[in-house]
Amino acid sequence: MIRDFAVSLGPWNWWILALILIGIEILAPGSFFLWFGISAFVIGTITLTLGPDNPLWGWQTQVVAFIVLSLASAIVGRRFLGRNGPEGPDPADLNDRAAQLIGRVGVVLEPIAGGHGRIRVGDTTWRVEGPDLPSGARVKVIDQRPGVLIVEKA
Repeated sequence: MIRDFAVSLGPWNWWILALILIGIEILAPGSFFLWFGISAFVIGTITLTLGPDNPLWGWQTQVVAFIVLSLASAIVGRRFLGRNGPEGPDPADLNDRAAQLIGRVGVVLEPIAGGHGRIRVGDTTWRVEGPDLPSGARVKVIDQRPGVLIVEKA
């Protein structure tokens, strides 16, 4: 019964499958089901062009062509978008604000005395370790430890 219904749809069953797969892609983003949906659409278009009664384009050939086209489009799509999505890999220090400050220049707020003080970088103040410097001196962040920036005179 289900097979008869699918056969009666002809090329439309591939387009329905394409819509379902693209709908899944919308609900579960990641550009994975997109390539399968595009492949199903292409197979449906070929089936419509050749005609559903073409002896060389039976359902077995359509399924094999769908599998091959899906794999090929997934591989090409993966290379096109890159391994980690359209924006590239996330930086290693994405959630480590202190690590992002390495190389930036700040101003000493509380004098660095005995190797410890506070600086302002951007709109935030940070505890620092470095050479003794007066307030207002410019320093460059060269390293970081949890909760402390390591600085040198800029």
